[in-house]
Amino acid sequence: MTAVENDADVIVVGAGPGGSATAYHLARHGVRVLLLEKTEFPREKVCGDGLTPRAVRQLIRMGVDTSPEAGWLHNKGLRVIGGGVRLELDWPDLASFPNYGLVRTRLDFDDLLAQRAVSAGAKLRTSVNVIGPVLDADDRVIGVQAEVGPEKEPATFHAPLVVAADGVSGRFPLALGLAKREDRPIGVAVRRYYRSPAKHDDDYLESWLELRSKDSGDNLLPGYGWIFGLGDGRVNVGLGVLNSSSAFGRTNYRRLLTDWLANTPEDWGMTDEANAEGPILGAALPMGFNRVPHYTRGVMLVGDSGGMVNPFNGEGIAYAMESGELAAEIAVQALARPAGAERERALMAYPQELKARFGGYYRLGGIFVKLIGRPEIMRLATKHGMPHPTLMRFVLKLLANLTDPRGGDSMDRVINAMTKVAPAV
Repeated sequence: MTAVENDADVIVVGAGPGGSATAYHLARHGVRVLLLEKTEFPREKVCGDGLTPRAVRQLIRMGVDTSPEAGWLHNKGLRVIGGGVRLELDWPDLASFPNYGLVRTRLDFDDLLAQRAVSAGAKLRTSVNVIGPVLDADDRVIGVQAEVGPEKEPATFHAPLVVAADGVSGRFPLALGLAKREDRPIGVAVRRYYRSPAKHDDDYLESWLELRSKDSGDNLLPGYGWIFGLGDGRVNVGLGVLNSSSAFGRTNYRRLLTDWLANTPEDWGMTDEANAEGPILGAALPMGFNRVPHYTRGVMLVGDSGGMVNPFNGEGIAYAMESGELAAEIAVQALARPAGAERERALMAYPQELKARFGGYYRLGGIFVKLIGRPEIMRLATKHGMPHPTLMRFVLKLLANLTDPRGGDSMDRVINAMTKVAPAV
């Protein structure tokens, strides 16, 4: 067999938060990394732009300056609105996580993370659209095929290991026959930016558990909304609908968003189309490990590509970055071993560790999704749960996956025990 000259030790497909985190942590360990991104920076992404303390921890681990002076809007916690109650819940004070969240648009957030990877030693190439794998005689991936630049010139890049961080579309794993699992939860989210002097510098992320339009009366609209201030005169406003809802796939989500916003206070600026910036954009939320296996034939899946969005709250960035760091740690150990059975044994630790960390939690999330997809259960939960701040603090810890693994308070111990006894997905 002809020897192949490798362009890198690891090729990372996609320079979103998961891909850039993977590339950063690999490069920091001296691994030669080629980070391939199909677009040019800066580029927009459909997202709520809000980061919980779980995501903030990963930014800090990448050496990112998260100070307000560096352009970040800090928040204290989550404001929950539902059941006729408005409740402000501060992020928990924990040893394992910082006690603040952040907001920043994906327009420069992804660019910032990609540059962190470059500063650590990764080689970033943009306008490189990866279209499929390069396979050896044993059907193992040894590189990628791509189209480069506006002329779509064909190119091939080789590496003994490829990380697929190409987002919800998952074109690379799809090319390997790794389709989405239909038995796992999935959501659809739409969002839009509005100019809103009244809400833009809010120091809480705002979550609406019940959505109503002007003419809906007591009938709830399907879905759950958010309003996140950006600190620059604008807000990110959006809503999500889960596939456990009867409205999933049968709803005009853009109309749903404007119907809800028409019922918000006029001085917030979201009832006036003149205050809108840009169109309403939508994206799918792949949840609960809806694409597996997370390692096969020389390819590791990271973030949305492996369906790692939290089913409880729709958060994807934290899990993309965490899985990227984990993939990097395991890849470093694997590449230190000779190719063959020894290296494969090390790489197989990746799906096992993902399952150990998140499998039980995502199983609980799947049950949660099925329950809240039923309006009568959601109505009961908001009516009887919202008036109890202690219960809601427990719910915040559960939904945001914020507990101390060792020690912690009684809430932490209950949540940690629940995730341990739940069978992993």
